[in-house]
Amino acid sequence: MKTGQQAPAFTLTDTDNKSVSLNDFTGKNVLLLFFPQSFTSVCIREFCGVRDQSSVYDGLSAQILGISVDPIELLVRFKNEHQLNFPMLSDGAREVSKAYDCLYESSTFDLNQVSKRSAFLIDKQGIIRYAEVLENPGELPDFNAILKTLAEI
Repeated sequence: MKTGQQAPAFTLTDTDNKSVSLNDFTGKNVLLLFFPQSFTSVCIREFCGVRDQSSVYDGLSAQILGISVDPIELLVRFKNEHQLNFPMLSDGAREVSKAYDCLYESSTFDLNQVSKRSAFLIDKQGIIRYAEVLENPGELPDFNAILKTLAEI
């Protein structure tokens, strides 16, 4: 997926066992954050950092959605333990990760069939305005660039 493209629609289950669709956020900016596995040090740092900046994202009319292939039960524990204040969605079928082209098919990092750490900023019209897919799971998305882009749209 590249900037300027229409974001692929999806529906996934959240940690409250409710269906969440990208279309639920029409008229709002959406920051999709794909991540490899709950409870890794990098994921904890990433999501706690986003949680701590949630008022900034709220002020820019942005909905944050975390997406992983982890099962719901694990995402519930991760969300609760780290007091995350945004939806965490399970992509157990890996369809959304594939649609956004951010799934490890095989990896030198011993990761297979998990989401690559990725960030997609989708504007109110459903167009991807920022896209970053990281091959190295130890790296974080450029949140300064994401916030700059968000402030400009």
